[in-house]
Amino acid sequence: MAAQLTTFLKHLWLDADDARRLITPSVMEILTARVAASEQRHSGQIRICIEPSLPLSYLWRVGRDRSLSEVFRERALMMFSKLGIWDTAHNNGVLIYVLFAEHAIEVVADRGVALHISGAQWTELVTQMGEDFKTSSYQDGLSRAIDYVSSELVQHFPQRPAQGSHDGSRPSNELPDAPVLL
Repeated sequence: MAAQLTTFLKHLWLDADDARRLITPSVMEILTARVAASEQRHSGQIRICIEPSLPLSYLWRVGRDRSLSEVFRERALMMFSKLGIWDTAHNNGVLIYVLFAEHAIEVVADRGVALHISGAQWTELVTQMGEDFKTSSYQDGLSRAIDYVSSELVQHFPQRPAQGSHDGSRPSNELPDAPVLL
């Protein structure tokens, strides 16, 4: 019960201002540019979602019938859906979800990507990002994630001209490149 109370209070304490102090406007610009540059090389879509804490509707679930890690995963899946990442033309969207209150990271890949990249590969990426985050190197950790996801998407979903395009133009960008900071 004490652990649940501590978790609850920690999540109530952190808010969007805390996230903005850790991910500054200049870091947001850098990450946006990295995602945009990445998506010029493949047909996949990368989204970053950073949340300071879980909403109350999710916090109430912790300890009743689910662990904190299960609730965190549910939230990441919800954001994957809410941000429309599941709805890309080639089912090759990837969400990098960060929850500051728990120093937790989740990578959610659409079914097209999941066919090519194992859970163990995502776990290794999350571990490396976690090491960067321990030293407050959020830009480095997120940049590392973008680079890794990009290299995998280039390998499995290289950029091709738009179907029916006679001028060789690329397909349009399906999702925004800017990270979502809640």
